[in-house]
Amino acid sequence: MNTLAFNPKQVTKRLLAVLPDRARDVISSRYGLGKDPHKMTLEAIGKKYGITRERVRQIENYAIHSIKRAESYGKEKAVFTELEMLFHKLGGIISEEELLRHLSKEKSAQNHIQLLLTLGDSFKKEKEDDDFKHRWHVSDALAKKVHEALKKLYKNLSDKDLVSELDIIAAFLTHVEDISEDYKNNHDVIRRWLALSKTIGKNPLGEWGLTSSPNIRAKGMRDYAFLVIRRHGSPIHFREVAKSIEKLFGRKAHVATTHNELIKDPRFVLVGRGLYALAEWGYMSGVVKDVIRKILESHGPLNREQIIDKVLKERYVKENTIIVNLQNAKHFKKTKEGLYSAT
Repeated sequence: MNTLAFNPKQVTKRLLAVLPDRARDVISSRYGLGKDPHKMTLEAIGKKYGITRERVRQIENYAIHSIKRAESYGKEKAVFTELEMLFHKLGGIISEEELLRHLSKEKSAQNHIQLLLTLGDSFKKEKEDDDFKHRWHVSDALAKKVHEALKKLYKNLSDKDLVSELDIIAAFLTHVEDISEDYKNNHDVIRRWLALSKTIGKNPLGEWGLTSSPNIRAKGMRDYAFLVIRRHGSPIHFREVAKSIEKLFGRKAHVATTHNELIKDPRFVLVGRGLYALAEWGYMSGVVKDVIRKILESHGPLNREQIIDKVLKERYVKENTIIVNLQNAKHFKKTKEGLYSAT
């Protein structure tokens, strides 16, 4: 959190002093400047005074313009200069939520700062849309470059992509041109720019991808299990999956429930007694006899040693389990040359 050299509440109090009572009350109500930081809607304020929403909007606009024309506004130049310098330090463009949180933890103080941003000539607010959150910036040119880079980054990602923070930063930087090296070399600034996007996000494990992906917006046990196994990087027992879900995500994960969810989801493959891997790693689905059948269909007749070697790459089982399955005449037959094929 940044420490401001001024008290936002004292500054807004001085600025609002030039307004008539009703105009001052409208601004206070709209921005939540009173004891209750709740912001009132145009309609609610209109009902309070018995006037239309449009009339409230007119009074609000009049109040803003009156403050900016007043002599007291010029006396607060140092306040707006400090805010502008802070903007440049933070990256020139930042989401409203992150900016206000950076400046104060107190909701009431955040509301006063929001009014100061509205009053400052250097600051421009961009409203939330399909691609981006509410955000503020001090440079149209910089904002345009950041917006375009984020859109290009989004187009180059798929729902299956999960990348590290360093990789997402590197990928983002390939899409930006003519931006200060001070910004490019500041990962905190790049993170703030990435946080502007509604289409790209970070999961609880710090991995980045599309917000439309369950890998980023994990909604249930299966999604959490996927992230756990992917993080582990190799087959893992369902009991350990349950423990890891509780440890990494703080979610209660019953062992039996976790196992059931793993069984139902095609993203997971049972590769041994209780051991699960990700299907995307290339493991074959099915029990041992199914794996043997798929291997023979793919490679043609093989001897016992060749089959054992290939099955052990797909399953964590004993060699004897494979041999027992091969002896099942309903599924496999053996030639005089010692080669096996599917029946």
